Amino acid sequence: MTFGQAIVAFWKNYANFKGRATRSEYWWAFLFVALVGAGISIVTTDYSASDWTDTTESALSNLWSLVVLLPGLAVAARRLHDVGRPATHLFYLLIPIAGIIMLIVWLTKESVEGKNQFDV
Repeated sequence: MTFGQAIVAFWKNYANFKGRATRSEYWWAFLFVALVGAGISIVTTDYSASDWTDTTESALSNLWSLVVLLPGLAVAARRLHDVGRPATHLFYLLIPIAGIIMLIVWLTKESVEGKNQFDV
Protein backbone atom coordinates (compact mmCIF):
# COMPACT_ATOMS: atom_id res chain seq x y z
CA MET A 1 0.00 0.00 0.00
CA THR A 2 1.35 3.41 -0.94
CA PHE A 3 1.35 6.56 1.19
CA GLY A 4 -1.59 8.05 -0.73
CA GLN A 5 -3.63 4.85 -0.57
CA ALA A 6 -3.03 4.62 3.18
CA ILE A 7 -4.28 8.19 3.72
CA VAL A 8 -7.41 7.48 1.68
CA ALA A 9 -8.01 4.26 3.65
CA PHE A 10 -7.40 6.13 6.92
CA TRP A 11 -10.19 8.64 6.21
CA LYS A 12 -12.46 6.17 4.44
CA ASN A 13 -12.44 3.82 7.45
CA TYR A 14 -12.85 6.70 9.92
CA ALA A 15 -14.59 4.67 12.64
CA ASN A 16 -14.29 1.15 11.26
CA PHE A 17 -12.96 -1.11 14.01
CA LYS A 18 -13.70 -4.33 12.09
CA GLY A 19 -11.44 -6.09 9.67
CA ARG A 20 -7.70 -5.88 9.21
CA ALA A 21 -5.10 -3.23 8.35
CA THR A 22 -1.74 -4.10 6.84
CA ARG A 23 1.49 -3.00 8.43
CA SER A 24 2.10 -0.47 5.66
CA GLU A 25 -1.42 0.97 6.01
CA TYR A 26 -0.93 1.54 9.73
CA TRP A 27 2.56 3.03 9.58
CA TRP A 28 1.83 5.28 6.57
CA ALA A 29 -1.24 6.61 8.42
CA PHE A 30 0.89 7.09 11.53
CA LEU A 31 3.46 9.04 9.51
CA PHE A 32 0.73 11.19 7.94
CA VAL A 33 -0.77 12.10 11.32
CA ALA A 34 2.67 12.86 12.77
CA LEU A 35 3.76 15.03 9.81
CA VAL A 36 0.56 17.08 9.77
CA GLY A 37 0.74 17.49 13.56
CA ALA A 38 4.36 18.63 13.34
CA GLY A 39 3.47 21.03 10.52
CA ILE A 40 0.65 22.55 12.55
CA SER A 41 2.99 22.95 15.52
CA ILE A 42 5.62 24.68 13.41
CA VAL A 43 3.14 27.04 11.79
CA THR A 44 1.35 27.98 15.00
CA THR A 45 4.41 28.36 17.26
CA ASP A 46 5.11 31.89 18.44
CA TYR A 47 8.84 32.23 17.79
CA SER A 48 8.93 35.77 19.13
CA ALA A 49 8.11 34.65 22.68
CA SER A 50 10.96 35.30 25.07
CA ASP A 51 10.10 32.33 27.28
CA TRP A 52 10.56 29.03 25.40
CA THR A 53 9.09 27.10 28.34
CA ASP A 54 5.62 28.41 27.45
CA THR A 55 3.84 25.34 26.08
CA THR A 56 0.50 26.79 25.11
CA GLU A 57 -1.04 24.82 22.27
CA SER A 58 -3.03 26.31 19.47
CA ALA A 59 -6.69 25.59 18.94
CA LEU A 60 -5.76 24.18 15.52
CA SER A 61 -3.39 21.65 17.08
CA ASN A 62 -6.04 20.59 19.58
CA LEU A 63 -8.61 20.30 16.80
CA TRP A 64 -6.27 18.11 14.72
CA SER A 65 -5.73 15.82 17.71
CA LEU A 66 -9.47 15.42 18.18
CA VAL A 67 -10.12 14.82 14.47
CA VAL A 68 -7.56 12.01 14.19
CA LEU A 69 -8.24 10.35 17.57
CA LEU A 70 -11.03 8.04 16.42
CA PRO A 71 -9.53 7.00 13.05
CA GLY A 72 -6.16 6.52 14.76
CA LEU A 73 -7.67 4.14 17.29
CA ALA A 74 -9.61 2.39 14.51
CA VAL A 75 -6.56 1.76 12.31
CA ALA A 76 -4.61 0.55 15.36
CA ALA A 77 -7.44 -1.84 16.26
CA ARG A 78 -7.53 -3.18 12.70
CA ARG A 79 -3.74 -3.57 12.76
CA LEU A 80 -3.97 -5.60 15.96
CA HIS A 81 -6.60 -7.76 14.27
CA ASP A 82 -4.16 -8.35 11.42
CA VAL A 83 -1.62 -9.87 13.83
CA GLY A 84 -4.25 -11.96 15.61
CA ARG A 85 -4.80 -9.76 18.66
CA PRO A 86 -8.10 -8.27 19.87
CA ALA A 87 -8.61 -4.50 19.81
CA THR A 88 -8.94 -4.51 23.60
CA HIS A 89 -5.15 -4.81 23.67
CA LEU A 90 -5.12 -1.06 22.99
CA PHE A 91 -5.79 -0.64 26.72
CA TYR A 92 -2.18 -1.67 27.26
CA LEU A 93 -1.43 1.96 26.42
CA LEU A 94 -2.53 2.72 29.97
CA ILE A 95 0.43 0.75 31.36
CA PRO A 96 3.44 3.08 31.47
CA ILE A 97 6.42 2.09 29.31
CA ALA A 98 5.83 -1.71 29.24
CA GLY A 99 2.38 -1.40 27.65
CA ILE A 100 3.66 0.94 24.97
CA ILE A 101 6.58 -1.37 24.19
CA MET A 102 4.24 -4.38 23.90
CA LEU A 103 1.97 -2.50 21.50
CA ILE A 104 4.87 -1.32 19.35
CA VAL A 105 6.08 -4.92 19.06
CA TRP A 106 2.61 -6.13 18.02
CA LEU A 107 2.07 -3.23 15.59
CA THR A 108 5.37 -3.99 13.84
CA LYS A 109 4.83 -7.76 13.51
CA GLU A 110 4.13 -9.38 10.17
CA SER A 111 0.53 -10.15 9.30
CA VAL A 112 -0.99 -13.50 10.19
CA GLU A 113 -1.37 -15.46 6.96
CA GLY A 114 -4.83 -16.64 5.98
CA LYS A 115 -8.07 -16.02 7.79
CA ASN A 116 -8.34 -15.42 11.50
CA GLN A 117 -11.21 -14.69 13.89
CA PHE A 118 -11.17 -10.97 12.99
CA ASP A 119 -11.82 -11.34 9.26
CA VAL A 120 -15.17 -10.00 8.18
